[in-house]
Amino acid sequence: MENIYVSSSLFVILCIATFTIQLANATVPAIYIFGDSIVDVGTNTYIPGSTARANFPFNGVDFAHSRPTGRFSNGLNSADFLAKLMGFKRSPQPYLFLVSLQSSLKRRKHRGANFASGGAGLLDTTNEARKVVSLTKQIQQFFTVYNNRVAVLGSDATKKMLSKSLFFVSVGSNDIFVYFSTNNTMPPVLYITHLMHQYEAYIKTLYNFGARKFGIIGVPPIGCCPARRVYNATGGCLEGMNNFARAFHFALDTLMRKISSELPEMKYSLGNTHELIINVIQNPSHFNLKDVETACCGAGRLNAEIPCNVTSNLCVNRKEYLFWDMCHPTQTASQLVAVTLYDGPPRFVTPINFHQLADDN
Repeated sequence: MENIYVSSSLFVILCIATFTIQLANATVPAIYIFGDSIVDVGTNTYIPGSTARANFPFNGVDFAHSRPTGRFSNGLNSADFLAKLMGFKRSPQPYLFLVSLQSSLKRRKHRGANFASGGAGLLDTTNEARKVVSLTKQIQQFFTVYNNRVAVLGSDATKKMLSKSLFFVSVGSNDIFVYFSTNNTMPPVLYITHLMHQYEAYIKTLYNFGARKFGIIGVPPIGCCPARRVYNATGGCLEGMNNFARAFHFALDTLMRKISSELPEMKYSLGNTHELIINVIQNPSHFNLKDVETACCGAGRLNAEIPCNVTSNLCVNRKEYLFWDMCHPTQTASQLVAVTLYDGPPRFVTPINFHQLADDN
């Protein structure tokens, strides 16, 4: 097992080292991104009254000109790195930004849109009070994009374009957070089954719109994020939440196999970020990390009792941290996840990786 682990970690490090020279022309027509803060590139900035925002320092401290962009990160996130790996110069803009520009969605040149909203979940009620864009609303927004593509390209050309495009989905963590924070009495098995019903409905709706290639980003070991470790007297992970997240992944794996057997043209890749991040936490030196427990930006115990803001404690050696704030990865960790999803072995992404998904015609 150790030999397998070392070869996998060395593979990831080599991918990161060669990241800049792997880029080429875009390998797919467009990218559409749905989900939560892991892949949100600024959606919530455009929602009046949203309390789930990151458009202020120290967020973005390592972005160009140290500009806070609304990403829950010190710089780029996994959506950005995946877009670059697919050959795009940058990730698609937030849908809410695109609709704020006159005729932006009606231009012939189109590389996709990002609908992800920090705090969103599979359930419409997840973080509804924080004014985020639920998955239901995200797909409704995609329908607007779809109609605009049809108006520009025609139905047949739009169908062809969407069939070759990539649809990334990263969601589920917030539903689990809410389950624990509200002391939900529904048995875990039933709750996960409920979430899977919702997941299935979303995937099939996108399929009916023309989506064929799905890159699914699994739920990480959320019990290990600093905001949850503070509730453990030893500072260790909350294994109850991790077990829940692991069960969610197994259920999602089963669901994707089922859906792909029912939808003849569907292709997918499922990233096991739970397995990847647990391995990073257990063996940080293999990934050139030194701190996998503490938030880089924050305050209090583990620097995770207060959200990241301009008055927070800010670590200097950000490339050595797994966590940027109470719950989100650093730019370095996001890149690690992205290159693993893109070109990783079956241990971390199945049945094919994102690179193979993009190339599969």
